Amino acid sequence: MRFDAAVIGSGPAGATAARLLAQAGWSVALIERHEFPRRKVCGEFISAATLPILAACGVRQEFLARAGPAIRRVAVFSGNTLVEAPLPEVEAGWGRALGREHLDVLLRNASARVGATVMQPAEVVALRAREDGHQLTVRRGDAVDVIGARIVIVACGSWNTKGPFTLNARRQAADLFAFKAHLRGSRLAQGLMPLLAFPGGYGGMVHSDDGRLTLSCCIRRDALARAREIHGGKAGEAVLRHVLGSTAGARYALRGATVEEQILATGPLHPGIRARYRAGLFFVGNVAGEAHPIIAEGISMAIQSGWLLAHHLLSSGPAAGPLYARDWMRRFAPRLRAASVFAWLAMNDHSRTIATRLIRACPGILTVGARLSGKSDLRHDAA
Repeated sequence: MRFDAAVIGSGPAGATAARLLAQAGWSVALIERHEFPRRKVCGEFISAATLPILAACGVRQEFLARAGPAIRRVAVFSGNTLVEAPLPEVEAGWGRALGREHLDVLLRNASARVGATVMQPAEVVALRAREDGHQLTVRRGDAVDVIGARIVIVACGSWNTKGPFTLNARRQAADLFAFKAHLRGSRLAQGLMPLLAFPGGYGGMVHSDDGRLTLSCCIRRDALARAREIHGGKAGEAVLRHVLGSTAGARYALRGATVEEQILATGPLHPGIRARYRAGLFFVGNVAGEAHPIIAEGISMAIQSGWLLAHHLLSSGPAAGPLYARDWMRRFAPRLRAASVFAWLAMNDHSRTIATRLIRACPGILTVGARLSGKSDLRHDAA
């Protein structure tokens, strides 16, 4: 079998690129290692700036029907401080949250509907460049297939523990680990998305689908070890107790709430900018560049990068690689840099205190921060 494009990974970035290329007439193989539906550590929020791309993929209405309530306000919960501010208004609408077990299926099925060949569960175990493109060896259960592709899109995320695109880094005390819990019965106001800033980490809460609240957070390795020493139990339980014990707003919002299913964990995270195009390979989503989750733009950036790549592949011809890499930097690098600053302010005790005082005195800073993070940027409008 030979395809115009082979996409490795059917998360939001890969499935978006596969959908847009397939509906333009390309033959596309969408290769995903995991079974769907799947739960995944993720904040689940998708900003309004991404809605036009969901429309281009033919899933906007279904997304809006299944997702949680419109998010119109942001907040900071830090220590005993609770400050709210409005989100910037966006013509496309308001952002919402949808669980990954639903979103990933939605986007994958959208690709299949326009002709993409879905290989799932399947794993790329070898990748070799050829004169006419690439050769991929794909394992599906006990069977092994060899397929060809003119181009390869790598969309396998940055948290892989094996394979040709594994990211390895030296173990450090400041490594970040991510956790996610779904809860029911929370007291958080509808339409409000608070940032949680606590010793050694940061997080957020948002109402997702089916009446659930999603709490996601990141914590440094050293802070996680201290939390486990103090609170005991499993890592996720210790982190939740740490958040509740240090953040009055979270304590109020989650009083009486119950955790649904197991708290998920992953890490360490690898925030930063990596290759977008190299040796004929195109990279999208977190494997290309990952922002600190503090700005709640991970899924939105993944979908937007999938759209951006598809746009250049369909319009730029042989120059698609360099042009995509350049435009990726223009669109996403400022967000990654802003996220790094916000994360440092939240995790450092002294800077967190100063930043909290400033936000309390001028809540409009939160609205400005939302703009800097890309929540009102419509340059990705695919209409």
